[in-house]
Amino acid sequence: MSPAVLMQYLLPHRALSWAARQLAYSRWRPWKNWLIRLAVSHFRIDVDEAADPNLDNYESFNAFFTRALKAGARVADPDPSTLLQPADGIMSQSGPIEAGRIFQAKGQSFTAAELLGDEAMAAPYADGTFANIYLSPRDYHRVHMPWGGRLVETLHVPGRLYSVAPWAVRAIPRLFARNERLVCHFETDFGPMCVVMVGALLVSGVETVWNGVNIPPYGSRTWRLDFRPDGPRLERFAEMARFNYGSTVIMLFPKGAVELDAIASEQQTRLGRRLGRVIAA
Repeated sequence: MSPAVLMQYLLPHRALSWAARQLAYSRWRPWKNWLIRLAVSHFRIDVDEAADPNLDNYESFNAFFTRALKAGARVADPDPSTLLQPADGIMSQSGPIEAGRIFQAKGQSFTAAELLGDEAMAAPYADGTFANIYLSPRDYHRVHMPWGGRLVETLHVPGRLYSVAPWAVRAIPRLFARNERLVCHFETDFGPMCVVMVGALLVSGVETVWNGVNIPPYGSRTWRLDFRPDGPRLERFAEMARFNYGSTVIMLFPKGAVELDAIASEQQTRLGRRLGRVIAA
């Protein structure tokens, strides 16, 4: 086991994330301005895409990190049958869910039930498809709807806060089913659709457009919210949530509902571009 992987098991995940959150939300101008410029330089962030390219105008590092983009910086594929990429990032994995299991990396997988924290809610995806996108620190950190749907239920599942960088995904078994996450269930015109926002080491915050900050507080038990029968409807390409640091979004679709394009692992993705097509709407 490499030292980096060993440290993932030994680090006090929540304490570090709490400390990082305090620094990320600090409004002390010398600190937040230095931190923003350090991130821009180190991660080669394209500031020209931001709705506000003036770095001094952001009240905190987190405000910059979750920045909005200028109009037209991302557009949805014009074909209305196209399933959209929900975020900028890197395609970690995508493909079939085989006998209820989701592929993580060579020799590793986890079950849909483990990921969703609920056997019954995972049942519709037993032989469906999934796509897993990693958002690196340089990416736009808002997640948008791959297809229109009405929110049915959310489940906040407690867990660890391992790094979700590609090296950690290859090394830590069942990583996404072990990290703290927010599971969002939607009902669409092709049936159920699930979008999972997976937290990660350092800040690990998840916010939604319908409920504000969901993580933290970090959970010690599952927290379910039922939005039936009149949950909010979010249209294709609409913003649904955001991460307060780099993490992962995983989408699950039922059998026969969608046909994903062949996108190679580790390939760059971009919000609004084609992920596949809906065939059962």
